[in-house]
Amino acid sequence: MQRRRPRGRRPGGNETREAILAAAQAAFTAHGYAGATIRGVAREAGVDQALVLHFFGSKDGLFEAALRANPPIRGLAEMLATAPWEELGERLVRHYLAMWEDPEISGRLRAIVGSVSVSPSAASMVARFIGEVAQEPLARRLGAEDARVRANLAGSHLFGTAAARYILRVEPLASLPREDLVAWLVPVIQHYLTGQPDQCERSAAASSSGRSSGKNSFPPSNSTTSVAPGMVSRSQ
Repeated sequence: MQRRRPRGRRPGGNETREAILAAAQAAFTAHGYAGATIRGVAREAGVDQALVLHFFGSKDGLFEAALRANPPIRGLAEMLATAPWEELGERLVRHYLAMWEDPEISGRLRAIVGSVSVSPSAASMVARFIGEVAQEPLARRLGAEDARVRANLAGSHLFGTAAARYILRVEPLASLPREDLVAWLVPVIQHYLTGQPDQCERSAAASSSGRSSGKNSFPPSNSTTSVAPGMVSRSQ
């Protein structure tokens, strides 16, 4: 006698929870926060909706768990912990751009950005998550009194660049060769991480003086870094 396959929800357990998380990640990536549903996730995972709610409580709970499971920015803390002080900016820039250019990761990153724009609760969860897994490790690595401000500035600059280049496709940034983009970003991010605010003031003053005299003063002669496409150099 052929054994009939039991109907109903799958039994609860770690494998079931992982199946739900995998289905949730796929749903949020494909449809965003607004388009993904508990019902759809349950159907793809082969479970009842009640079991999804049993594990995660709500759609917000499911989104946060999916966000934290195998996160796109994994490995960032380890990279920051081992990067030489003078290479922090370059390591961070290259790591960040590589994530956005990885086909398996970029879809999740786009979905996360899209979710932030449509759901205040999702925005709050993403902000808290980024703070815990990216900005706090970076701030600890810096160890300065204003380390959190520095980490926020660096992260905000990189996020804005990624949004313009990979999501909005703003030209010429969108088609700028990657190494040229790295060369423009590295000195700025390194300055956020290890430079001093008064250096910016001196640079602004030098630039203003150059404009008033009709001379081009960029980059300023007393800057700690020189910036040009395809080239990053530190003054001796």
